[in-house]
Amino acid sequence: APSFHAFSYTVAAPDRASRTFVVAGSGEAPEGRGGYGEHTIRLGDQSTAGLREKARWVLGEMERRMAALGMQWSDVTASQLYTVYDVHPFLGEELVRRGAMRAGLTWHFNRPPIDVLDYEMDVRGVDLERVI
Repeated sequence: APSFHAFSYTVAAPDRASRTFVVAGSGEAPEGRGGYGEHTIRLGDQSTAGLREKARWVLGEMERRMAALGMQWSDVTASQLYTVYDVHPFLGEELVRRGAMRAGLTWHFNRPPIDVLDYEMDVRGVDLERVI
C-alpha cells in the first residue's frame, strides 16, 4: 500500500561553510504535464526492462534537480528508494555505476504515495542528520 515514512526540512545556517540539500521524492512521471496516468514511464509495466527504464528516468530527474543546486552524486549522504518490485537485476548497472549508492541505499519496501507509480527515489546531502 502507498505509505509515508518521513519528511525532511532544512534550516538556514549562514555560519556554515558547507552546503546541504534535500531533493524531494520523484517517481517515474514528468511533473507539470497533467495526470500521472497519462505521462507515467511504462505505465503498469513491472517487468525488469520496464523497471530499469523507470529507474533511469528517476535517476536522471534526481541528477537534474541536484545539478540545479550545484550538487552531484558525490555530495549525497543518503539515498532512498521506494518500490515493492525487484531492482536487483539492474541495481549495479544503474544505481551503483552512477554513484547513487556511494553512501548506501535505504530501500523502503513499499509503494510510492501515487498509486500508479512503481518506483520513487529521494536524496539528500547533509552535515548533520537527526533521527527521532
